[in-house]
Amino acid sequence: MKYMILSYGSQQDYDAMAGKDTGRSGWSGEAVADMHQFMEAFNKELEESGELVETRALAAPVHTRRLGSRGGEAFVTDGPYAETQEVLAGYWIVECESFDRATAIAARLGQCPYPGDPGDTMYADIRPIMDSSADLGF
Repeated sequence: MKYMILSYGSQQDYDAMAGKDTGRSGWSGEAVADMHQFMEAFNKELEESGELVETRALAAPVHTRRLGSRGGEAFVTDGPYAETQEVLAGYWIVECESFDRATAIAARLGQCPYPGDPGDTMYADIRPIMDSSADLGF
């Protein structure tokens, strides 16, 4: 079974990693390097176990465009969005034996070096990937 692990953060997290003052614990160059080193090792272990299908980090929310429709008229809004405190920061697609295994993989992301308390803004969702509309159950 394939699962998507979705990792969330905030625009403040992106700003802090870029060295901007956010009023929260800052990211030193060493802290950013530690995070990159953790992610590289994490991804390599998943690759070596044969469980990694794909992973990508996403650009900061300021580089986002949101498309929608109001009253039948399409609109485009550039990010970031004041109404959105959390943003999708990246994802992994893993293929493993169970939802529990995918959950254990995602739980390891909590070990990633992070200044301050990562629980303030960062978390992950794990969702099964359906192969067909029949898998949706409706």
